[in-house]
Amino acid sequence: MTERKQPMAQANRISSMLNMVLGSNRFPVKVDEVALEYSRQCFADSPVDKVQGEDLDGLEGLLAANKARSKWLIVYNSAVRSEGRKRFTIAHEFGHYILHRHDQDRFECGDDDIETGDGNERDIETEADKFASTLLMPLDDFRKQVDGQPVSFELLGHCAERYGVSLTAAALRWTEIAEKRAVLVASRDDHLLWSKSNQAAFKSGAYFATRKNTIELPQDALAHSNNLLDVSAQTQSTRAQTWFPREPASMPLTEMTRVAGQYDYSLTLLLMPDAEWQRLQHDDGEPEEDTFDRFIRNGQHPVR
Repeated sequence: MTERKQPMAQANRISSMLNMVLGSNRFPVKVDEVALEYSRQCFADSPVDKVQGEDLDGLEGLLAANKARSKWLIVYNSAVRSEGRKRFTIAHEFGHYILHRHDQDRFECGDDDIETGDGNERDIETEADKFASTLLMPLDDFRKQVDGQPVSFELLGHCAERYGVSLTAAALRWTEIAEKRAVLVASRDDHLLWSKSNQAAFKSGAYFATRKNTIELPQDALAHSNNLLDVSAQTQSTRAQTWFPREPASMPLTEMTRVAGQYDYSLTLLLMPDAEWQRLQHDDGEPEEDTFDRFIRNGQHPVR
């Protein structure tokens, strides 16, 4: 039985080769060229032969082999406005090629399959996402961009521009390495669209889990229509109980909000110190699906 390839290890291997050839200041990754050249060099009997855009109805991207499985085609949805989204889609399909092409000869990916954060560890769409995120935003370089600097949407915007990805993708990447508890939230019309907690936050119970219920923004949240003054980034210090009622009364929370007016949603980053307590029951069973996962599985997805 063939050993299953690990997405981050495979992406890091390609990144190391790119560093040797192009140097460390090589971003954003020309992922279409990388897919073509790397596959021709390493898998000459069945390379990626073309990467092209088409107006795909109901799909974000696809990977398909010819009948002989001697050539592969990557297609991304050319109707998508966000260049960062297109880049991530190509990287996602390239991830399927590297990781999963021996399992099937066609992959059709909708908008709920791409750039979805972390989900089921064994899901091939999650694996392709992890490959894409690691290839486009290698953690060693990402850390160099953010280490020693207080997080802000300006800093995350710099990362998004450097790597040619969406602000959302850059923010999700940052939460993975955040030293303290961090929760990323998107909202529209005073309701939560999705949220994603890093492991430290999730283990302490600081997350939003819902399969059936709609969650309203707290009245005191910066992104709430009662408090939103302009389209610039805003920051406030408040009590964690504003967002998470079961937090201790003394627990502080820093809230940062940026309105993405072009896409009609608000992105909010919630930062908290280490938890004073842990909801240990969540360590034993299956984690509940959080709002982000529910949102993207309903076919809704943040864009740049």
